[in-house]
Amino acid sequence: MCVGIALAWSELPTDLIGRHRLERRAHERGGEREVQFLFRDRDPRLPIWRDGRLQIVRWGNARGRSRFLPRTGWTWRETVESGGWRHVEPVLVDIPATLGLEQGVWFRIRQGVRGILVPDERGFAVAYMICEPATHYYHIMTRSQRMPVLIGEHI
Repeated sequence: MCVGIALAWSELPTDLIGRHRLERRAHERGGEREVQFLFRDRDPRLPIWRDGRLQIVRWGNARGRSRFLPRTGWTWRETVESGGWRHVEPVLVDIPATLGLEQGVWFRIRQGVRGILVPDERGFAVAYMICEPATHYYHIMTRSQRMPVLIGEHI
């Protein structure tokens, strides 16, 4: 599953960069600056669009900060659609991204990734990427059995 995303530096408002200290996540790729959000980070975060506002929120619950939420950063599309998150009233969100990372392979993302946003027991927002079974091409490219649900495209 997609273990990281990159977003062009120019896509992020300056106040958001400063407030969340995103300069420490900055990298250069082909002369362009980007911000990388990796699930393996000590404090994994994701950018999300919610109600027309770009926010930076916690990515999943791998570190066990919540006893209430699953200890992962992903959820299956089928689980979301069948009501498996109903008890926490999930909100569908868009995760902006220009690149995704899986099994050491960076791949292009045109519009972003689908996700859900749920509250933990203290009311803090936590995002989970929505995934689905990998297409043949995605599996060959990344060797992964699952892939992110992309906005407006299918790899």
